[in-house]
Amino acid sequence: MKKVLFTGLCTVALFIGAQAQDTLPSASRIQQTVNYLASDKLKGRGTAEKGGMKASRWVAKEFRKLGLQPLVEGSYYQNFTFDRNSHKDVPSRNVIGYLDNGAARTIIIGAHYDHLGTAGLFDGKYPIGQIHNGADDNASGVAGLLELARYYSQNKSKEPFNFLFIAFGGEELGLQGSKYYTSHPVMPLENMHFMLNMDMIGRYNPERGIGIGGFGSAKEWPEVFQGVQQDGIKFFTDAAGKGASDHHNFYMHQVPVLFFHTGGHDDYHKPTDDAHKLQATAEEKIVRLEIQLINRAMTFAELHYTEVK
Repeated sequence: MKKVLFTGLCTVALFIGAQAQDTLPSASRIQQTVNYLASDKLKGRGTAEKGGMKASRWVAKEFRKLGLQPLVEGSYYQNFTFDRNSHKDVPSRNVIGYLDNGAARTIIIGAHYDHLGTAGLFDGKYPIGQIHNGADDNASGVAGLLELARYYSQNKSKEPFNFLFIAFGGEELGLQGSKYYTSHPVMPLENMHFMLNMDMIGRYNPERGIGIGGFGSAKEWPEVFQGVQQDGIKFFTDAAGKGASDHHNFYMHQVPVLFFHTGGHDDYHKPTDDAHKLQATAEEKIVRLEIQLINRAMTFAELHYTEVK
């Protein structure tokens, strides 16, 4: 009888341990996400192309699986149009999922899901008709977004902040998704604790390390970062809140930001940015580093925005 009870308790403990482990960032899951988003089937996830729309639907499906709430009139989609040079009323959408913890303030986690597609909207800047799969730029960021969404929605803890997960559209054509969102937020920007953006986090170079921008955008960031480390990951900080990715528009609306980026490489904006080149194990560790920083930031009731001179 005692032996059966002990075995049963061990089984329960193992089950709980497996559940907890499943919420943590996973290199294999990151690789699977990038394999799909950067596959030829999606043809580079171009804005206003079928592959881009298919990618947005897939992200919404993942948000639904994780139990995130839709906020745009019962939908995960925030549709918008924009003009770009000779291209008028180009359609795109943001994909938004909400984790409501009943808190007064909210943390935004973001990454853009679009890439160049077959380059038809870039007026000859890139080879038209060739598929630009965009594994690092930015299927890697979407993989990080989904890992963080999984962790905070499934970890059986109720954090003292809400979470808003946003996959932005139209980033490659001028940060269009974040530009639209910050002009049409689904909740007041003044209630945002901070915005964390991931754009190209899949090609870690141990000599360089990962850059984290926005270090000067809140006066509390130095204290948040104090003592934070992750085995196998070197990082450095940059004060700038402005930049060529979606965190820029939040910073311009006085929201503190963090921007994660593993740096440029020879495949940037080329058809050779493919999934097999992803450093998935390193990306897993980067996302674990982000969790540490998010958790440290949640020990502050409010972060105070500062303008970087």
